Amino acid sequence: MTRLKVDKIIGLQSVNCKACGKPMPMGAPRCAFCGAENEAAGAVCKETDMNKTSFSSDETGFIHSVQNVADEKQKMLNTLLRKKGCNMLLITDKYSLRYITGFRGGEGLAVFTPKEMLLIVDSRYTEAAKEDTEKAASGFSVVEFNNDNPKFKIVAEVILGITGDVNILFEDKSLTVAEYRNMSTEISKAFKTYFPQFEEQLRKSSMGWYPVGDELEKMRRIKTVEEIELLRKAEQIGDAAFLDILKLLKPGMTELEVAAEIEYSLKKHGAEGLSFDTIAASGINSSMPHAIPSQKKLEAGDFLTMDFGCIYEGYCSDMTRTVVIGKADDEMKKVYNTVLKAQTEAIAAVKAGLVCKDVDKIARDIIAAEGYGQYFGHGLGHSVGLYIHESPALNTRDETVLEAGMIETVEPGIYIPGRWGVRIEDMGAVTAEGYDDFTGSAKELIEL
Repeated sequence: MTRLKVDKIIGLQSVNCKACGKPMPMGAPRCAFCGAENEAAGAVCKETDMNKTSFSSDETGFIHSVQNVADEKQKMLNTLLRKKGCNMLLITDKYSLRYITGFRGGEGLAVFTPKEMLLIVDSRYTEAAKEDTEKAASGFSVVEFNNDNPKFKIVAEVILGITGDVNILFEDKSLTVAEYRNMSTEISKAFKTYFPQFEEQLRKSSMGWYPVGDELEKMRRIKTVEEIELLRKAEQIGDAAFLDILKLLKPGMTELEVAAEIEYSLKKHGAEGLSFDTIAASGINSSMPHAIPSQKKLEAGDFLTMDFGCIYEGYCSDMTRTVVIGKADDEMKKVYNTVLKAQTEAIAAVKAGLVCKDVDKIARDIIAAEGYGQYFGHGLGHSVGLYIHESPALNTRDETVLEAGMIETVEPGIYIPGRWGVRIEDMGAVTAEGYDDFTGSAKELIEL
């Protein structure tokens, strides 16, 4: 294997966007910053049907019209209430709040019933919440709570509008036991304090609390075309950061310095935050899949695994590349190429209609056939969206059938304790015909 120079790596050559002038990987279909199409991408990347925003839902199976998204979400919530036999949903998780109401602040309480949709926030967020809900056309009315108009008094007023028994769905996966107890206690207190005249009526009815489980997360599984484009742009920012870090890597640099440079580059290229803590693991540390960057210095002959992601307009990216500092020996090349083959063949197999665990098996069998099965312990991939780890997952247990519009990472790895490890990860969208890979960075073994 010949030693590669950074500026000669196929798929990693950068070009400047003709519209805004900012750099982007040659293989990227469009600029991550202004959205302009990349004229240089034709040789290495083809546009897919996922990029077209004029399809009807019958043609793609996606919900993608901005005008229809809010209506579809409301229909799904009403269907969920009927399915669970409930008449109120309390939304507290920050990702659910963002998805359903459009609110980006994270701290709030949304109340949904078949008749009312309220987003309750304090004065720190009132103005921003109104802007966010209007932009998302979510249909939620923003109500500010304060000492004169407490949060659970507002909730109690909504409950008074419900005829008969009150059955409340709550987000049990994100709400702690203490928060749940406090919420139910405060609602009862609000009735006694502000609506004592209705106590007799309330005693004749019942109030039940029911966990929503993963139902709201399942709503987020199928991404809209707009969501897909945001996820694609987030991943392109990661590609740009990978280009940057390759120019800086050298022996003597610490893992912490590598992580810091990646994070700076992500922000420089337009990221609003990190989707998870950056992993930069070299040499013996690379045998730990989620190693924490340390003061260890890069040394000649080290594998260096870099797993990083950013947030763009609320949506996450995730990618991993493993490079060699200096030259790789024959066993390092064998392990790297085994992981690459496993990833390439799994990606080639992905398409709507496949079962998640069957995709995992493709990669796992390839690694096992080369004698490294015991060194691949984690799942092949996971979904990504507003949160970095969403469902469904590509692993040995998940029997979910993949659908067009789902986002999945494909990230096989081999980790030999006490020696080193390799992981390669792309992120993309499942389509009817295959996998729309958002990650443009080269995957051939890079020796620096």
